[in-house]
Amino acid sequence: MRLRKKPWVAEALTGFSNIVLQNPNEDLKGKWAEVFGNDLPLHVELGTGRGKFIAGMSELYQGQLNFAGIEAQQDVLYYAAQKVQDRELPNVRLLVFDANEILTIFAPGEIDRLYVNFCDPWPKNRHAKRRLTHVNFLEKYRTVLKPGGQLWFKTDNQPLFEFSLEQFQEFGLKLDNISYDLHNSGFAPNVMTEYETKFSTLGQPIYRCEITF
Repeated sequence: MRLRKKPWVAEALTGFSNIVLQNPNEDLKGKWAEVFGNDLPLHVELGTGRGKFIAGMSELYQGQLNFAGIEAQQDVLYYAAQKVQDRELPNVRLLVFDANEILTIFAPGEIDRLYVNFCDPWPKNRHAKRRLTHVNFLEKYRTVLKPGGQLWFKTDNQPLFEFSLEQFQEFGLKLDNISYDLHNSGFAPNVMTEYETKFSTLGQPIYRCEITF
C-alpha cells in the first residue's frame, strides 16, 4: 500500500536539526566520528521506519554505541525523529536516504554493524535484486563494514528468510544464531520494531540470523 504524502513533513523535519541530517551526501563519508563527536562503534539500521527499534537500541546502549538510521520515506522518518527527541537520545542521527547509495555516505570499514529489519520482501522473482539481502547489496555491505563486522537480519517472511540464507551462503559469509522462532529462542535483549510487535501479536513467527563479514 502506497503511503499518502504529507506535504508538511519536509518542513517539520527541519525542526529536528540536531537529529535529522538534511541533504545527506558524500561529505559524510569518513566523517561519522565527527558527526557524533566521539569514536564509539557505529551501528546503522537500513529501513528505520517509525523508529521504535533504533530509539530502543540507542537508549539501551547510550554511551556505548552510535546509531544512524536510514529511511527512504521522509513521512515515516518524522515519527522516528519524534521518538528520538522525546527520549533525548544524543547517540542517534537519522537520514532520508536510499540504501542503494550507501557507498556514497560511508567510507570503507566505517560501520561496525548493520541492521535490516522487516524489509520489503519483493516477492516477485524479477524484483529479487531489490531485496536488501541480495548479493548485490551484500557486496556494498562488505565495503562499508569493518573486517569482522556484522549484519543482523529479522523478518516475518519465511520465503525471504530462506532466500537470504542462500544469498549469505553464496557470498561465503558466516552465519550464527539462526532462528525460525525468535520469540521462543531465548535471545535477549530483543528490541522490537513496529512490524515485529504487530506480527508477533498475531502469532506470526519471527525469523532472525546474524551474519559476519
